[in-house]
Amino acid sequence: MRTEQEIMNLILGIARADERVRGVLLMGSRADLAVPKDCYQDYDVAFYVTDIEPFFNNPTWIEKKFGKPLTMQMPETMRYPEGDGNFNYQMIFSDGVRIDLNFVFTKYIDDGEPAIVLLDKDNGSGFFPPINVNEKYWCIKPPTPLDYYSCCNNFWWCLNNVAKGIMRDELPYVMSMLNEVVRSELHDMMRWYIGMRHGFNISAGKDGKYFKKYLPSDLYSEYAATYSGSDYDELWTAVYAMSDLFHSLALAVAKHFGLSYRQDEEDGMREYLRMVRDF
Repeated sequence: MRTEQEIMNLILGIARADERVRGVLLMGSRADLAVPKDCYQDYDVAFYVTDIEPFFNNPTWIEKKFGKPLTMQMPETMRYPEGDGNFNYQMIFSDGVRIDLNFVFTKYIDDGEPAIVLLDKDNGSGFFPPINVNEKYWCIKPPTPLDYYSCCNNFWWCLNNVAKGIMRDELPYVMSMLNEVVRSELHDMMRWYIGMRHGFNISAGKDGKYFKKYLPSDLYSEYAATYSGSDYDELWTAVYAMSDLFHSLALAVAKHFGLSYRQDEEDGMREYLRMVRDF
């Protein structure tokens, strides 16, 4: 696999040689100095160009400049394109390097997301205004009372859909409701718990990929037990494991932030789950 320096040299060499490319921006995890580096990180790069047309849906240009990708995706040529006039090439090469190259023809809008200007041919008078990187962009944010209540209520409420789906033998619906809706609320509670233990100047990572790093080992083991196979008995076990973990985390978060936990809502849903399973 090529080194980071080799890829940067390739990207900047292509950009410097083309007058239509006025600037290069590095985004994503490689622009966030708090993210540990590894060989699996993508290169999220934007070329800011004076004319988008030559680069729009032009894989021949990509192959000529970067080499033929092992596989590639062009989201703007697929269902549900962004339709913003920009064009993105997502490429994986034969050595495993992934480059997501976005061609942009509008000025950069600073939203605080980590970003590094790699090249600015116009020295601040073109596409790039001053960039004020917000180091806390991805950091966990403390819950408001409404955040906390909504998380708790939706976690417990949506378990009724999981239970009914199990009893109706609707496996795809069960998996979707449990792992997309209910688990999302569990993840929010886990983030707040991590924040109260470690401070709110850290990130738990996309989809909680750093949970193992920040949670005590016993709690992480409890979290791992919330995943299951497709057997319904296993799914019931996962539901109860998720419920027990959410309960303990929610109480700890409530105590730390001086919030109110509505035990009656949990009790009501646990009783409903018992009724449905025993029906």
